[in-house]
Amino acid sequence: MNKQDPRYLKIRGFLKDLRKEQGVKQQDLADKLGLPQSYVSKYESGERNIDLVELIDIVKFLDLEPTTVIPELVASLTE
Repeated sequence: MNKQDPRYLKIRGFLKDLRKEQGVKQQDLADKLGLPQSYVSKYESGERNIDLVELIDIVKFLDLEPTTVIPELVASLTE
């Protein structure tokens, strides 16, 4: 899939907004995930895509409930 697909742009923006709303820095999220800061930077900038398992982990580490956030994300992709 093309990384510039508008749906990926929305997903990246959605996750970045969630992180910022929680007051979490990229480094803090990366530490929680046990990954380098560049992991967060790369998916937020579009250098890499994330899969569903990674999406769930990110949402959970932001102390949010995936069953609430994912439907919200899906709805934003159809707007």
